[in-house]
Amino acid sequence: MKYLDFVNLSYIPKETDVICTFYVEPDGVTIEEAAGGIAAESSVGTWTELTTIRPYIKELVAHVFDINGNNVKIAYPIELFEPKNMPNILSSISGNIFGLKTIKHLRLSDVYFPSELIRSFKGPKYGIEGVRSLLRVDDRPLIGTIIKPKLGLKTPDHAQVAYEAWVGGCDIVKDDENLSNQKFNPFEERVIKTLESRDKAQEETGEKKVYMVNITAETEEMLRRAEFVLNHGGEYVMVDIITCGFSALQTLREQDFNLVIHAHRAGHAAFTKDPKHGISMRVIAKVARIIGVDQLHVGTVVGKMFETREEVAENCRALKEEMASIKPVLPVASGGLHPGMVPVLIEFFGLDFVIQAGGGIHGHKEGTAAGARAMRQAVDATLKKISLKEYAESHKELKIALDLWSPSA
Repeated sequence: MKYLDFVNLSYIPKETDVICTFYVEPDGVTIEEAAGGIAAESSVGTWTELTTIRPYIKELVAHVFDINGNNVKIAYPIELFEPKNMPNILSSISGNIFGLKTIKHLRLSDVYFPSELIRSFKGPKYGIEGVRSLLRVDDRPLIGTIIKPKLGLKTPDHAQVAYEAWVGGCDIVKDDENLSNQKFNPFEERVIKTLESRDKAQEETGEKKVYMVNITAETEEMLRRAEFVLNHGGEYVMVDIITCGFSALQTLREQDFNLVIHAHRAGHAAFTKDPKHGISMRVIAKVARIIGVDQLHVGTVVGKMFETREEVAENCRALKEEMASIKPVLPVASGGLHPGMVPVLIEFFGLDFVIQAGGGIHGHKEGTAAGARAMRQAVDATLKKISLKEYAESHKELKIALDLWSPSA
């Protein structure tokens, strides 16, 4: 079979097919030949005719069934993939095809996973409803912070910053993505001390508080750390899902720990940022959801991250849209946020998301507790449909924050 034999614009995809949407820029060949090459090399074909082809192989051919400009859709028979094996799936649809000489740019923009394949994975244990039930908050966005500076604080100071954030009004405190088990802040000591701060804050505020400790490590060590968190009364763990890998993430989820999995996407932009090449964040979101994370960073619309409004909206849809029987995942907005951005964030995301601010809380001139109060006040004002400027007249922490960081339009 030649590359062009994989182009069949009259093919009607089956309900069980995996359907991929690619952006394709050919290099020295037609779009049809480039698309056929992608379909061939990601299924049963190669660069030359084969003597080993058997008649039954043709039942496993991937079909290019739609070409619209540079956008190409390819349908893959489900039989090509091993259930419950995400590395196998991704090695096909986002593997060697990126290295083809006939392709100048290639981007995996979207993937449709059939229900039969989705159901072979566990999916989220908690999802949006489970997280809200745990935190006992159902009428507003959740408010979180990241300990800053991200590295360098010794354990007692780390635990104290967490305590101040919680008593100020944060629901969630989390480690940053590169805090692990460094000598200045050892993992086990940090878990114990910070959970003690959580308990103290809960007793003082009467509100449920959670700590997302970063357990990212070699897989066996990651599982050991998850068990340590669970055994010491923790309810959340954070995983850098790109750098630890989807196999490690799935191994963690397969343990079925009573732990919410917060997914950090550190490293994603290496292959999601270029609009013409790589893999979209929407695809990563779907994969993470199918494997079983409960919440995931999706971009911010405002702040310091690069994604457009439409890209962030696509990421959110990937986490919440109907997908077999698996639960929707809670979007997390994080990156350069402060209280002045809250109205824009709530207008865009609605109520089911996490507002996660690091510098926008710890950078408050009166400290972390005041910064957390300012963020909580901004949320309260927005939900009451009162302008931040007006609300700030009777809430000094918010006023200081607005004077320091201008509100977003």
